[in-house]
Amino acid sequence: MASSHSSSPVPQSNSSDAFLKKEMDATKRFRPVQSLPDVCPKEPTGNVGDPSNLCDSPSLVADQHRWTIYHSKVNIPAALNDPRLAKRESDFFTKTWGVDFVDTEVTPSFYLPQITKEHFALYQQEITPRERVHERCKNICTPKDTFDRTLLHTHDKSRTDLEQVPKIFMKPDFALEDSLTFNAVLPWSHFSTAGGKGNRDAASSRLLQEKLSHYLDIVEVNIAHQISLRSEAFFHAMTSQHELQDYLRKTSQAVKLLREKISKIDKVMCEGSLRVLRLSLTRNNCIKAYNKLKLMATVHQTQPTVQLLLSTSEFVGALDLIATTQEVLQQELQGIHSFRHLGSQLCELEKLIDKMMIAEFSTYARNDLNRPLEDDCQILEEERLVSLVFGLLKQRKLNFYEIYGDEMIITAKNIIKQCVVNTVSQIEEIDTEVVVKLADQMRMMNFPQWFDLLKNIFSKLTIFLKRIKATLNTIRSVVFLVLDKNQKNRDLEDTLQKNSAKDSTVDTEVAYLTHEGMFISDAFSEGDLLPVAADTTSQRNTSPNSEPCSSDSVSEPECTTDSSSSKEQTSSSVTPGGVEMMISDDMKLTDLELVRLANNIQELLYNASDICHDRSVKFLMARAKDGFLEKLNSNEFVALSRLMEGFILDTEQICGRKSMSLRGALQSQANRFVNRFHEERKTKLSLLLDNERWKQAEVPAEFQDLVDSVSDGRISLPEKKTAATEERKPTEFLIVEGQKYATVGTVLLLIRIILEYCQCVDNIPSITTDVLTRLSDLLKYFNSRSCQLVLGAGALQVVGLKTITTKNLALSSRCLQLIVHYIPIIRAHFEARLQPKQFSMLRHFDHIMKDYHDHIAEISAKLVAIMDSLFDKLLSKYEVKAPVPSACFRNICKQMAKMHEAIYDLLPEEQTQMLFLRINASYKLHLKRQLAHLNVVNDGGPLNGLVTSDVAFYTGNLQALKGLNNLDLNMAEIWEQKR
Repeated sequence: MASSHSSSPVPQSNSSDAFLKKEMDATKRFRPVQSLPDVCPKEPTGNVGDPSNLCDSPSLVADQHRWTIYHSKVNIPAALNDPRLAKRESDFFTKTWGVDFVDTEVTPSFYLPQITKEHFALYQQEITPRERVHERCKNICTPKDTFDRTLLHTHDKSRTDLEQVPKIFMKPDFALEDSLTFNAVLPWSHFSTAGGKGNRDAASSRLLQEKLSHYLDIVEVNIAHQISLRSEAFFHAMTSQHELQDYLRKTSQAVKLLREKISKIDKVMCEGSLRVLRLSLTRNNCIKAYNKLKLMATVHQTQPTVQLLLSTSEFVGALDLIATTQEVLQQELQGIHSFRHLGSQLCELEKLIDKMMIAEFSTYARNDLNRPLEDDCQILEEERLVSLVFGLLKQRKLNFYEIYGDEMIITAKNIIKQCVVNTVSQIEEIDTEVVVKLADQMRMMNFPQWFDLLKNIFSKLTIFLKRIKATLNTIRSVVFLVLDKNQKNRDLEDTLQKNSAKDSTVDTEVAYLTHEGMFISDAFSEGDLLPVAADTTSQRNTSPNSEPCSSDSVSEPECTTDSSSSKEQTSSSVTPGGVEMMISDDMKLTDLELVRLANNIQELLYNASDICHDRSVKFLMARAKDGFLEKLNSNEFVALSRLMEGFILDTEQICGRKSMSLRGALQSQANRFVNRFHEERKTKLSLLLDNERWKQAEVPAEFQDLVDSVSDGRISLPEKKTAATEERKPTEFLIVEGQKYATVGTVLLLIRIILEYCQCVDNIPSITTDVLTRLSDLLKYFNSRSCQLVLGAGALQVVGLKTITTKNLALSSRCLQLIVHYIPIIRAHFEARLQPKQFSMLRHFDHIMKDYHDHIAEISAKLVAIMDSLFDKLLSKYEVKAPVPSACFRNICKQMAKMHEAIYDLLPEEQTQMLFLRINASYKLHLKRQLAHLNVVNDGGPLNGLVTSDVAFYTGNLQALKGLNNLDLNMAEIWEQKR
């Protein structure tokens, strides 16, 4: 027994439902004769029709699209009540269909609804009130005696007779094959033939036979009685059998005619359309299968294609192909048995590409940094670099810049080493066989050779940094392009979210039409079908859980592995170098990571500058081990300092940040140079002072030119002597801004030394503070040492002077005045080169200025003191008597004339007048004291007249001196004022 579908052979029903159905109204049990069901119905080939349009009777037109109970091939109750069987067999199913039939678990049919108690809830609500009314009526009305008393009596008699039959014969599982049942019905004791008991056993057998016959008679009588009770229905059925056969024959003819009509309708109206639909569905399925096979063929070529791309270093293309293939495997080819290992193989291949890209980047960095520095090309193979960087970013290898940094360190070291080797090989004086070490060979160079080597190294390192900057800028541009792409993607997502409502509506409509693919041709023309299907597929593929191809939908005419069927979308961007690159959307890098990477790359450029500076410092220290740099003269060290400052500024301009290592080394060497420079000048000044005889020296033309250049506002050392300068004769005085300065040779050299300090500050600005301190120390030393030699009379022992004359004192004062004249100029020079926070150091010049003024005042006081002691000595012996002028006044005038002669050419006229006014005041004081001692008063007497004559002689001689004619002597102060 079988059904048209995979449903259960026996319809599942609830037994309680069956009894309920039998107890319904008796009139509903007698239905009019209906058309017989089709013994071989067609299987459903389309959608199930509307159940509301079906009737309870079988219909060949409506029922051909759905399964009903009439599709059952065999009536189960008829099979169980088969009259051809001698008796009912309890093991009917196991004998016919096998031992496993009963134990087999039958899956419920999806064509039959699952009946639960909820289905009878409405019926129970309707029947409950009727049942209550029925119970009330049954209690009120007495039941009618519908049975005949005779029949009841006969029925009771029959029941009594049947009770005589043993119950074992009435059991449903009665079977003589069972040994227990057989022994109970036919005891073996009745068939025993043992000796002495044969007759008794025969009687028992006959008695058993009679008993069974009696039981058979009772049953037959009851059966006959039952047949007699239903005889009318039996004879009525027999009489209506002919009518039923006629009716069946007419029904059969009607069914045959209906089938012919339906067959014609099927051929004319349905068969062609259904065939077209089936062919269309088959064609679409074939297209899907073809596209799937073509996609599988394309995926099958992934590994050879990746190998081909890797052979040409197309790492980005290989990674994109692997990503696209993995996406296709996960979405459209998921579950393909032949590709079960391809995903893991692609993952291993991707790891291999990572290693290849890192190795390739290392090779690129090595080739880029080690190529000849004479090459004008800034970036080596920019397209290759962009491809490598983009691939490394795609694989999240964000530490690739460390490889470039390691190569920078090695290359910087090699550049310096190669420069030294090339320079040493060109110097014949250096025997490389005797001096093996490269550092020792370098130390054998003189300053010009070593300076040229250092200049060559700095130029090579500058080119080296420019190349690094160009390469790192290209790498940063790739990073910023990816960052910009991420920003654009976020903006696009925000825009799409704003239009999500409208897009979702359109997508729903198209998705429905795509799902009901067989009806799309009715809604769209063929030209409109493809775009709609393509758009639907594109929208559906954006969801990771959606199925790209459905078995009940119309597939796309083409299905390829292009980016249109993948999540990855690319956009074109151009690097600053003009290289076009494709940026895909699958760069899983956050903005924070990209910004951090860009900062690290910029920091790498700073590190490159630091590396060059560090290697340069090591080169300098290697040469400075034997004190070579400390032995340089000023011009050589200034040239070295300018070269290093130029390199430092070049690196700062290239890299954009200051590196302090080389600047610190330069500062350290500059400090040592300043110390040596100062010690040399101070020692030189000390020797000059120790040999100075404090006599006026002639001023060479070069010193006058030096002073004139300072007067023009610029402090600089004069150039080498020219022929015109040598022809000019020395002058007696140094002319400074129109004033004459009588100086000694030491002061002239001191001025030159001071200007050397100022020039050193201009050449090496980093040592301004140190030079200022050393210069102030030098000026203080000159002041103190000159005071010791002149005022302290140290020159008597050092030089061997007999005495310190007034001319020596006046010359010393004038030299100090010359230095004082230049101190403000020097102060302004240093002030212009100091930082504002360093202005406090200028107080040294103020202290020096005060010390020099004090020294000048002490010299003036010394000159006055010399005359004061002379006045005290001469006037203490003065007597008022003839002749006039007295000898005392003549000596005084003679000494005053000598003093004037000694200082007049050395000191300015104003200072000479001021000095003689002070001397005159001292003279008046001593004269007044002596007159008081002699009791000479201004009374017009003879003594007064003598004194007046002497004083007139003194006044006349003093005013007769050059430059003192207008001097106001006020000699009236010598007389005591009357009270």
